[in-house]
Amino acid sequence: MERFGLVGLPNAGKSSLYNALTGGGALAAPYPFATKDPNIGVAMVPDERLDRLAEMSQSKKTIHAQVEVVDIGGLVEGASHGEGLGNKFLANIREVDAIVFVLRAFENDDIVGPSDPLEHLRVVELELALADLETVEKRLKATQRQSKLDKSLVDDTAALQIAFDALAEGVPLYRAGLSTDVRETLAPYFLLTNRRVLVVVNVGEDDIDSIPEHEARVAAEFNSAGEQLSGGMVEIIGMCVQMEAEAAAISDPVERAEILEGFGLGEGALFRMVRSAYHLLGLRTYFTTGEKESRAWTFYEGSTAPVCAGRIHSDFQRGFIRAEVINWEELLGLGSWNAAKDAGKMRVEGKDYVAQDGDVMEFRFNV
Repeated sequence: MERFGLVGLPNAGKSSLYNALTGGGALAAPYPFATKDPNIGVAMVPDERLDRLAEMSQSKKTIHAQVEVVDIGGLVEGASHGEGLGNKFLANIREVDAIVFVLRAFENDDIVGPSDPLEHLRVVELELALADLETVEKRLKATQRQSKLDKSLVDDTAALQIAFDALAEGVPLYRAGLSTDVRETLAPYFLLTNRRVLVVVNVGEDDIDSIPEHEARVAAEFNSAGEQLSGGMVEIIGMCVQMEAEAAAISDPVERAEILEGFGLGEGALFRMVRSAYHLLGLRTYFTTGEKESRAWTFYEGSTAPVCAGRIHSDFQRGFIRAEVINWEELLGLGSWNAAKDAGKMRVEGKDYVAQDGDVMEFRFNV
């Protein structure tokens, strides 16, 4: 299961966001370091497509895709040199697949620290970049020596030099314009800023109408010459975490939807945030559906049918014969799996088929 780490300055709203996403019981208190050890929970990836397929099939069970969420203690200026939770904080980040920055954009006299999200961003990025710089400097010196005898390290040395040059300027790697090859070469070094980033701008309850302005202001920090946000490495979403958390605490989905609508929040930013985080890692979804259950299965974009089959069980991949495939929307229009077969709309795909987001699949295998 992919893991997302919530990162930010103390009292930016990380623990409240964690509780809203996972239904967890992390302590959310208005003083620094209320979270010392990471809280870990699971968030469901909402998907209306799955719900509609389950309704069509009259499934007894509906199983959504899930992601793991880690609430990491607050970061402070000087963390790269041991301030605050220091190295313990940085070690917890190294274990996540993507980082969710929670930036405070609301005033509160009871909370110390800045209310400007750009100031939060500056501190977080600088500390992560400094921590990476220290790691890269040590690795670069070692590979420069070793590459004189081991030519297989030439690419590593070149990639580390590129990383060093960016980090020395205080630029995190996710917005340094690195090529895919360089990022992949750096992957085994588990650098903090060589990860995709989702930015949550946390506004106050009286400031919801200004969310687009806050998003645009933070986006301007990442944009370069009008290009896509840091080469597709960064996404930004604004929300009022407190209101989202209050709505999420309501168990009745109808009542929750009414509350969100009453707040003027539509479906709620939490759903959009999870979907954004999910897609940020290049994760896509295919479905299986039937009377017993309808289920969303995660795969990485570009995966072939056998690899997708392996997400269910390794035997499915090992003994893969073929896949029967249809787009979810087309299947709904036809009304059932059997109706799709009778209409000749079910495609038979082999080992080279590259799965598409929204495919409904059934696999044939033999082991």
